[in-house]
Amino acid sequence: MINDEGENVDLYIPRKCSWTKKLITAKDHASVQINVGHLDENGVYTGKYTTLALRGYVRAQGEADSALDLLWQKQARETGQQF
Repeated sequence: MINDEGENVDLYIPRKCSWTKKLITAKDHASVQINVGHLDENGVYTGKYTTLALRGYVRAQGEADSALDLLWQKQARETGQQF
């Protein structure tokens, strides 16, 4: 919920899995959130990053590796990053 000053006042904001598009519950202690940094042409970090979140279920099935790879390839094409 947002108050009159435009500030977010919710105590808990659920995340969404980048791979399955399902909500990550508060009790999912196996979930991870990874920030992938953006680089310029010289390989120097620009200060920008892309956040990817994975549910514990994806990690338990052993699909996290391929999920992160495919998600980053898709995101890199959209942002113009090289992979």
